[in-house]
Amino acid sequence: MKLSVFTVATPDLLPEELAQAAADAGIEGIEWRFKEIPAEAAEEKPSFWRHNRCSIDPNGTQEDLLRFKQAADKHGRRSLAVVPYLTCGDVEATEKVMQVAKLIGASFIRVGIPGYDRTRNYNELYDQAVRYLHEVQDLAAAYGVKAVVETHHLTITPSAGLTHRLVSHFNPQHIGVLYDPGNMVHEGYENYRMGLELLGPYLAHVHVKNGGYRKTPSEDGSSASWSGEWVPLDQGAVPWKQVIQDLQSVGYEGYYGIEDFSGTFESREMLLRFAEQMNIWADHKQSV
Repeated sequence: MKLSVFTVATPDLLPEELAQAAADAGIEGIEWRFKEIPAEAAEEKPSFWRHNRCSIDPNGTQEDLLRFKQAADKHGRRSLAVVPYLTCGDVEATEKVMQVAKLIGASFIRVGIPGYDRTRNYNELYDQAVRYLHEVQDLAAAYGVKAVVETHHLTITPSAGLTHRLVSHFNPQHIGVLYDPGNMVHEGYENYRMGLELLGPYLAHVHVKNGGYRKTPSEDGSSASWSGEWVPLDQGAVPWKQVIQDLQSVGYEGYYGIEDFSGTFESREMLLRFAEQMNIWADHKQSV
């Protein structure tokens, strides 16, 4: 089983510290977060989406960029991906990320997909995404870097089915799917094996995290609302042992990338526990 870490989940570690921690845990691949730290967040406590010390600054120099490759290389890790927060249709920014990925030897990037919040018709957003991905596909072929679309809540690709509908226009050598069952707790659940069978050659990568549900009664107690929240890997709604079996049933041999947002453990311990738990689940499958 090949393991990786998306550095959004290790905000307190510098690149060199993260590479060492990954090596200590037996995690081979690193998915580098590609996002600047807001100036006003620089003095804040490290956090996933603001003061993340393990992020590539899009405005960095080539020397700054190569720091991440060197950190991985020093500890025998692989720079697997560059993971930005792109806007659908921003071809110029997408090409810049492709260039960075090629520079540091990463094999894929995440691309931008329209969000969905009821303010625009899905069909318009879908057409916009198809036009964008046609241009992305050309870039991916030119740079030798795959572009992946993530199954993500609050977008037009929350499920395997809707993601497949979008990517099926394209060559799976250049456009793939980042499958994230944790996101599907919030929105987009389908039978895991059925979705994976549908994705077929488009399945490019898997993110590993877990979520659960919180019930909030109304003030008068007459009704209640439910919302998703992040929880530790072995305590959520995603049955990861089953998901791993389903992934193996379709011949998946790629990486499993940790993206734990529960905040239960300090980063180094989280990585060690992730590797230990995934190996237990993998061993269970082999013994069945």
